[in-house]
Amino acid sequence: MLKGLLAILRSMLGSFRDLLPIILVIGFFQLVVLQQPVPDPGDLFVGFVCVLLGLTFFIFGLEMGLFPIGESMAHALARKGSVSWLIAFSFALGFGTTIAEPALIAVAAEAASVAADGGIIAGDDSAKASYAWGLRFTVALSVGLAIILGVLRILFGWSIQWMIMGGYLLVVIMTFFAPREIIGIAYDSGGVTTSTITVPLVTALGVGLASSIKGRNPLTDGFGLIAFASLTPMIFVMAYGMLFTGA
Repeated sequence: MLKGLLAILRSMLGSFRDLLPIILVIGFFQLVVLQQPVPDPGDLFVGFVCVLLGLTFFIFGLEMGLFPIGESMAHALARKGSVSWLIAFSFALGFGTTIAEPALIAVAAEAASVAADGGIIAGDDSAKASYAWGLRFTVALSVGLAIILGVLRILFGWSIQWMIMGGYLLVVIMTFFAPREIIGIAYDSGGVTTSTITVPLVTALGVGLASSIKGRNPLTDGFGLIAFASLTPMIFVMAYGMLFTGA
């Protein structure tokens, strides 16, 4: 019990150290540059405490639960020797974590509202919900396929440099043909997928898998799945926009 409390306190201290630069920057610009008093200091203090506790328990939970289970499942699937089950698990993990990603939900909802205001889609709630859900499904599908691609790279030892360069070359080419309204959303979709839920589990999967395969190095081969998860949504969302608008 005491050991667990000490671990939480250490995690809280680390979270405070991570948040301190943000507090100093905001305080400097508020008090020195803008020369204005801090608005609602009581609410800000309560908010800071909530952020500190949330970040502490989130990181502590990752270290205690998500990282170990992700690595152990990767080890077990590698020992099982079934590539089909490993691929199925990889796709389900990528799709499931992305479809539930809070950042993606927020971006999709905002994109739907802006698209309705711009006359791209109807302004009723049903049309906006359909647009947002289609965007989320497209991004989740792309991340699921990206994790499969990353797992195959680890299994067969493919060069990540050429794969990433080829992917971004395709992104640049598609940018010239995709509708202007979807390009920014596509690029942002590539960023929001690599957030709080997806990154820990996908990283644990890559490291655990590379550790389980003879001849693979967890440091050089275990990482890189997040890069695929960030790249493929841009391709898929631009393709989704081209199909949606008939471009």
